[in-house]
Amino acid sequence: MRILFNTPLGRFFGLVCLAAFLTACKQKNSQSAPPMQVFTVQGVIKELQPDGKTAVIRHEAIPGYMQAMTMPFEVRDTNLLRGLKPGDSISFKLAVTPTEGWIAALTKLESPAPEAVPPPPAQTQPATHFSRALEPLVIGDRLPDYHFTNELGGAVSLSQFKGEVVALTFFFTSCPFPEFCPRMTSNFAQAQKQLETMTNAPARWHLLSISFDPAHDTPRRLATYALAADYDKSHWSFLTGDEDQISGLAEQLGENYWHEGASIGHNLRTVVVDPSGHIRNIIGGSKWTVSDLVQEIVQAGR
Repeated sequence: MRILFNTPLGRFFGLVCLAAFLTACKQKNSQSAPPMQVFTVQGVIKELQPDGKTAVIRHEAIPGYMQAMTMPFEVRDTNLLRGLKPGDSISFKLAVTPTEGWIAALTKLESPAPEAVPPPPAQTQPATHFSRALEPLVIGDRLPDYHFTNELGGAVSLSQFKGEVVALTFFFTSCPFPEFCPRMTSNFAQAQKQLETMTNAPARWHLLSISFDPAHDTPRRLATYALAADYDKSHWSFLTGDEDQISGLAEQLGENYWHEGASIGHNLRTVVVDPSGHIRNIIGGSKWTVSDLVQEIVQAGR
């Protein structure tokens, strides 16, 4: 049947098609938009960082999302932190998507907020991770040989990667905040995909994600996490192992972590090692880009 669009029936049919098209577009856009959660949280400011947009906050537990702990949060509106100081009790709105998290609103409280993280009982592990005064590693140093267990239950030594470019970072699987461990895993996943398609990538390279929560991050749990990250086991390993091996490497690379209540507080370190086993770069924080890391790996392999 031929429909003429300059007739009443044709115009009606055209409107129906347009409505269907717009509805489909709207549904597509709504599906592509990342879901956002907003939590109302109380806490105490422990530190205001020099960048003017980051506050380290000791916060209460966020039911269904995060244990009580101390960690840095960013604001997008720097005016939210104006006039605040360490020790101030606050209530804030924490906005979280699968890839980002930030303080969307903040109010100073007149009365002190309840203690966010209760001290652990005397019989449990200490609240902090104690240093063994190991020699810090810097760019140019040879990476020591530490020993781990991978997500497949196999023994892994850092020395076995000699001749390969290695990028390693630290994480734990139950870390929920997207700016921390999930960001490290996502960046590694994207770097893996890029390197596997590049003609100028090093002939041999490997990514290592090392958990500092060996009590919970068993090989089986790491394997499930790795599969969700769409990893290629020939180029990416997820490691656990003895606490002394994990903490030793972490301490030497400036990766600080500590048990705080039922969770783990930590900073972030990502390290690139050249094929000779020497450290090419130690990158702090989570603000580096995937292209930055890929370029470091490519340069290290030349």
